[in-house]
Amino acid sequence: MGEPPLKIAYSPCPNDTFVFHAWAHGQVPGAPALDVTFADIDVTNGMAERGEFDVLKVSYAVLPWVLDEYALLPCGGALGRGCGPLVLTREPGDAAGLAGKTVAVPSERSTAYLLFRLWAADQVPGASPSGRAGGGVGEVVVLPFHEIMPAVRDGKVDAGLVIHEARFTYQEYGLHCLADMGEHWENTTGLPIPLGAIIAKRALGEQRLRALAEAARTSVRMAWDDPQASRAYVLAHAQEMDPAVADQHIGLYVNEFTAGLGEDGYAAVRGLLTRAAAEGLVPPLGPHALDFA
Repeated sequence: MGEPPLKIAYSPCPNDTFVFHAWAHGQVPGAPALDVTFADIDVTNGMAERGEFDVLKVSYAVLPWVLDEYALLPCGGALGRGCGPLVLTREPGDAAGLAGKTVAVPSERSTAYLLFRLWAADQVPGASPSGRAGGGVGEVVVLPFHEIMPAVRDGKVDAGLVIHEARFTYQEYGLHCLADMGEHWENTTGLPIPLGAIIAKRALGEQRLRALAEAARTSVRMAWDDPQASRAYVLAHAQEMDPAVADQHIGLYVNEFTAGLGEDGYAAVRGLLTRAAAEGLVPPLGPHALDFA
């Protein structure tokens, strides 16, 4: 008998289903079989902290808590330019208007929230990044990302930190973009924006980790070579998303960094987590924490 399938969890978002379609359907030659679970990023972050599953899609922000047990794969994740989280409000305004307000976020361990706290420290009066709410804002509430825009629209919260396809749809909710966290990050660092990472248990061993990375890279390339092959899989899990929005989502979040982090990608991850550690937001990384194997 062969080895049992690897337990993997990733989101139902179009970028993940596009990337993993070929591998999840046994179409990557020589790749291990996968037992797929779909879960939002807040759930997979918790899975990683508890050491559940062999392979997970998580927020880069959670890495400092899990890299003893998991290795960062150099491909398959989400990192890029012009793709950062947005702060949305019902009315136009500026950062000063967030002082003392309630902000909905998708996860307290999300990269989006980490970028928000670093931005708020620079922009919101009285802010400090080490404060739980990112300093000068009043309260942070965690909501599933698809509930955030309705909550802002309906006045349940004053502002929302949104990710994914919300970049393309927030105006349909009558909302305004107060700030772009990715734009702030790129302007202050010159680096791309690290969002979601693929991690695998170190206990699988170096040889198997390298095989997983190659399987992920091949799955990405197969998706690019035949975009229509994954179409039904992507749309089946896209939570009633308009197909055109799903295409925009894939076009933005699946890019050259998905095939391989490269020098700029690793610099972005290291830069984000080093700055966050200096501000006391995450534990410091060890010198070899991001080593693949």
